[in-house]
This record gives sequence, C-alpha cells and structure tokens, in this order.
Amino acid sequence: MAVSSGGGHWVELVRLVPAFTGHDLVLVTVDGAYRGDAGSARFYTVRDVTRWDKWRWPQTLFKLLWILLRERPDVVVSTGALPGYFALRLAKLFGARTIWLDSIANVDELSMSGKMIGRHADLWLTQWQHLAKPDGPLYRGSVL
Repeated sequence: MAVSSGGGHWVELVRLVPAFTGHDLVLVTVDGAYRGDAGSARFYTVRDVTRWDKWRWPQTLFKLLWILLRERPDVVVSTGALPGYFALRLAKLFGARTIWLDSIANVDELSMSGKMIGRHADLWLTQWQHLAKPDGPLYRGSVL
C-alpha cells in the first residue's frame, strides 16, 4: 500500500509506482481526481488533514483504519505528509513493514512529518544526500 497527500507528495509517489510492478498495489491519497494515475491499482481517498485542523483527524484516521483492515498490506510506503504519517503509524499496529520517503521538496531540512515518523518507520529515507544521518534518514538515491 502506498499513501500520500496531494500535490508534490502524490507526484513523487506516482513516480515510484514502477517499483511495485508485480506486486498487489493499493494507492491511497486525498483527491479522487488522481484516480487516473492509479492504473490497475486499487484506489482509495481519505480526507486531507494538516496540523492546523486537528478536529478533522478522526475522520482520516478511521478511514485509514478501515482501508488497512480491508486490504491487510504487508508493506506501507509514504512520501508524506500527515495522512501518510497516520497510515504508517496504524500499519505498524497490524505488523506491516513501513517505509517513509521524505519529500524531495525539503532540500534544507526534513519535513515535519518526516521528523516525526523517523523513529517509527522500518525504513526512513531522504532524497538528499546531505540530509542523511547514520541513525536516519538514509540516502539511497532520489526519485528525480
């Protein structure tokens, strides 16, 4: 399962889709207009939430929980932001392996969500070599 917010987070996630060839892919994002990018993957939407609208978090959390219960993914990958953070935290409760790929837009420092998820993700990656640290995030290349 791959999860992201909209905009650049989604663009980065879609660029990763070829890496999932041969796997049963589920895509989760915040805008139904992105369905055309999903190809044959199962596609779900959740409410987009930010740190400024905490009162909407429960709706997103419950929808993600429902998706996880329905799909039972072995691995959950996210390029950010908050919906991806929530997805990885919940996925760990189901025993799924988790991968966080911090946004390429964060050139000078890690994203806020990336800083928060790092210690919870099984694999924590940055797309900028100068942001890598021995205890994470790791640099293994970039999407571009």
